[in-house]
Amino acid sequence: MEINQKSQEEIEEISDDFVTQTAYKNFGIKYLYPWQRLVVANILEAYEYHKNIADYEDIGEADDSFCKGRQIVLLPTGAGKSLCFQIPALLLDGPSLIIYPLLALMSDQQRRMEEGSLRSVTFRGGQTDEEREENFRKIREGAQIILANPEVLQSETLLKQLKEVGIKHIAIDEAHCVSEWGDSFRPAYLGLGNVIKVINPPVITAFTATASPEVLSRVAEILFDGNAHIVRSESDRKNILYYVRYAAAKKKEALLLARTEQRPMIIFCGTRNKAEDMSRDLNVCFGRGTAKFYHAGLEKSEKDEIEKWFYDSTDGVLCATCAYGMGVDKKNIKTVVHLEASATAEAYIQEAGRGGRDGSIAKAILLWSLEDSLNYSVYKAGSREAALRDFAETTDCRRQVLLDALGAEQAVCSGCDLCDARKKESETGKTVKPAPSDWQLAYNIIKRSRNYYSEDDIEAELYETMNARTRRILGLNIWTHKDTVDVVRQLKDSGLVELDNFLWRGRLRIRKNNKHSKKNNKKKS
Repeated sequence: MEINQKSQEEIEEISDDFVTQTAYKNFGIKYLYPWQRLVVANILEAYEYHKNIADYEDIGEADDSFCKGRQIVLLPTGAGKSLCFQIPALLLDGPSLIIYPLLALMSDQQRRMEEGSLRSVTFRGGQTDEEREENFRKIREGAQIILANPEVLQSETLLKQLKEVGIKHIAIDEAHCVSEWGDSFRPAYLGLGNVIKVINPPVITAFTATASPEVLSRVAEILFDGNAHIVRSESDRKNILYYVRYAAAKKKEALLLARTEQRPMIIFCGTRNKAEDMSRDLNVCFGRGTAKFYHAGLEKSEKDEIEKWFYDSTDGVLCATCAYGMGVDKKNIKTVVHLEASATAEAYIQEAGRGGRDGSIAKAILLWSLEDSLNYSVYKAGSREAALRDFAETTDCRRQVLLDALGAEQAVCSGCDLCDARKKESETGKTVKPAPSDWQLAYNIIKRSRNYYSEDDIEAELYETMNARTRRILGLNIWTHKDTVDVVRQLKDSGLVELDNFLWRGRLRIRKNNKHSKKNNKKKS
């Protein structure tokens, strides 16, 4: 039976609540989460409030319903925020304007709406006058959703036309982009406040999955002149387990994870070239067709093909830049690996949240190197940028570090490598030690054989040691001389080891008074 063909008896059996009935009739959803119901109720209540007064332009802040009409909603990735504006769109007596950050996301959402019972139109750059007029004809005939991006809304002509169609609700999806991008490479986001003022709808809702107090404040300032009602659900995605793996040669570590961790898997890469290289190496190791790459440099047809491949895949690996981050609706991703750390905790949580959208357990694994530690050390302690180093190098709970960065609640950890190890130690009475990283192996070799190894010697031994490890797991030698050179370079750059320039000239030795040796001494004492 089609979703929009439910019998009246079936609908009434679900609930006497017309919101739940609307969700079931149009989307086949029998249950709304409490936070979804709250957000929808706020939208409808605020709209009714405005509808019942003669002039809502000068009402100020006296009534709570007015504040609820200007709300910022924080719902974790996968919590179903789209329903929070799609259900009201079916119930309001005028169209809703939904603002998305990406054209691909707009296209995907329009396709999904058309599969249900929502009629929608899209405004984007490059459209002809005829295409625009066709859109307005559909709106006059009852289209409930208007999709647009910030850039197209900078047109005064289009804004004036949209004002005249009687928009009842503006929803800004991925609202953290207002702060993250508006002050840098997408200034159109800073103009959304003016868009809201011109159209002047009864209700505006900004949605995001992740936002620190600083980002929330900036979003409220740009969109609502600093006055917004905050609706925050529990920020913690309990089904995501947070892990950090230390590695200097990260691509090699990612290849091992592709063998040992569950798929489907996403490997987020910092650049387009790294995404392509990672995909190529995976296909060499595991067979052609194992992996594909995705980034902003692809043609739309290529993106569509790769999105479909990954959506249908049960064991594929997608190597992607952050271009694949928003709006991904593949629900069964089991592992999300970050080759490079995200810029902020919000971005990391957003990308890690691609996993486990079906509610199943998923792992988020950050690869962290000595070079990362050095690069992130320039950020001020407590800053948004420093949060990822705190996350990677904490000895407490990784989950709580992320929640603290968002200004969110204290939580009992449902899974991170550190808390899991402590729990196992408590149960067994035995110390749990993770497998040493590539740079830790090199460091230990140098420490055991003080003043014996030259750089060439340690690189040669590390080459044999690491390839012996990968042969056990992959059946292949994947380490190269270049990889071992990079490991030793990071050890030297970090100050953990140094070349002797006196009695044992040209030999590697542990540098005195380095952070690593201090930690070891504390443990011994």
